Amino acid sequence: MSAKSHSMVMLRRNVKHIARNPTSVFNAVLMPIIVMLMFVYMMGDAFSVGVDYIDYATPGLMLLAVCYGLGATATSVSSDMTKGIINRFKVMDVSRGAVLTGHVIASLLTNLIAIAALIGVAFLLGFSPAAGFLHWLGVAGMVVLLGFATGWLTIALGLAAKSPETAGLAAVPLVMLPFFSSAIVPAEKMGPGLREFAEYQPFTPIIETMRGLLNGAPSAGASITAIAWCVGIALVGYLWARSTFAKRA
Repeated sequence: MSAKSHSMVMLRRNVKHIARNPTSVFNAVLMPIIVMLMFVYMMGDAFSVGVDYIDYATPGLMLLAVCYGLGATATSVSSDMTKGIINRFKVMDVSRGAVLTGHVIASLLTNLIAIAALIGVAFLLGFSPAAGFLHWLGVAGMVVLLGFATGWLTIALGLAAKSPETAGLAAVPLVMLPFFSSAIVPAEKMGPGLREFAEYQPFTPIIETMRGLLNGAPSAGASITAIAWCVGIALVGYLWARSTFAKRA
C-alpha cells in the first residue's frame, strides 16, 4: 500500500475512535455552541461592540470551535504512543508519516463539522454576514489553514507528553488563548497589559481576518499576519512532531 492509502486507513481509524467517544464529540461540536449561547444570550447585551453582538462574536467562536477539539487529539496521539500501538503499526509496515497525517486530517474534519454546526446556530440567532461567495471561500481557507496548523502543534504536544492525561492538559493553553484575544470583546476595551497581549498574540489577527471576510471588508494587513502565524505554527508543529516521533517510535 502507498503512503496515501496508509493515511486513509489511519484517518478511518481515528474518525471511528472520535465517533465512539461521547466526550470528544461533546467538546468538539456541542461545547462551542453552548459557549455561543452563553455569551450571546447571557452576556451579549453587556458588550458594546458597535454591531450586533452575534455578528461580532461568531468569528471568534469559530476559532474557539477549532481549539475545543484539540485536547482529544493530543490525548489520542499520546495514547497511541504510550500503549504500543505505534510499534504494532511498525510490525505491519505502516508508513510512519501516515500515522501522524491521519490524526491531522481527522482533527481537521472534526473542526469543519464543529464550525458548520456553529454557523448554523449563529444564523438561527440572527447572524447576518455581508460576505460574498469569494469572502466565504476565504473564511473556509482560513479555517482549514488554522486547523492544519493547530493540528500539527497539538500532535507535537501529544507526542511530547509522558501520558495521555498530561497530553490533554498540554492542549489547555491553546483552548484558553482565544479568551485573551479579540474573540469576545475588542482588544482596545481591555486593561493595560492584557490589551497589548491580545493585540500581539497569534489568534487575534486570525480572528480579525475572518471577521473582516464575513463583513465583506477584509484587511490585507491582518490577513498577511494571520497567514504568517498559521504557516509558522504549522511548520513548528510539523518539525517538532516528526522529530519527537522519530525519537520515540
